[in-house]
Amino acid sequence: MAVSAVIFDWGGTLTPWHDIELGEMWRRICAAHLDPDRVEEVAKALLDAEDELWRRGRDEHRSATLDEVFALAGVEPTEAMLATQFEVWTPHTFTDPAAPGVLRELRERGIKVGVLSNTMWSRDWHERIFARDGVLDLLDGAVYSSEIPWTKPHAEAFRAAMAAVGVDDPSACVYVGDRPYDDIHGAKSAGLRGVLVPNSRVPAWDTVTPDAVIKSLDELLHHVDRWSSGA
Repeated sequence: MAVSAVIFDWGGTLTPWHDIELGEMWRRICAAHLDPDRVEEVAKALLDAEDELWRRGRDEHRSATLDEVFALAGVEPTEAMLATQFEVWTPHTFTDPAAPGVLRELRERGIKVGVLSNTMWSRDWHERIFARDGVLDLLDGAVYSSEIPWTKPHAEAFRAAMAAVGVDDPSACVYVGDRPYDDIHGAKSAGLRGVLVPNSRVPAWDTVTPDAVIKSLDELLHHVDRWSSGA
């Protein structure tokens, strides 16, 4: 079956993996806008809320939004606070330098390019990042879990991503991600091929075997060409 679409995870895949201490990120955001004696308390409430919503996504495959994080923490964010959050995260959002070339090569082959990300951020934030890095126009469709009821590995999340790029046959789709459970298990369970970009920080999932393992995004084209040729 020729490859009709390649859909990418975002964090750790289209962006290189970064080790991030979420509590410190929240402290930096709060410190810019709150009285010093409130920073630790509010930052902990936000961290606890985010951890709980990520747990829900992991265990129940139910999505969440940034608004839910703030609501669960009992915090009313200002526009300035949200702007600081985006700014604090910015160094960790830059697209892999290999990505633009790979996305262009896929599209030159007539292959649709998409994104499916487990994220609490809005579409606007992601599109600002992709536009900044010159790849927004290289995407045929994108699905962010903040906009749908499910998170990966739920099959409906993958079906939504396929619909976003206009492909309805999962066997003609490839999903590329860094998480063996969410990404590879989820994709293969939904009938897609799964390509793993491994890193040492993501938990293993030994019950699934990727269709390919790549160390860098530019290795992907070899496998896509191989599958499209029937090899």
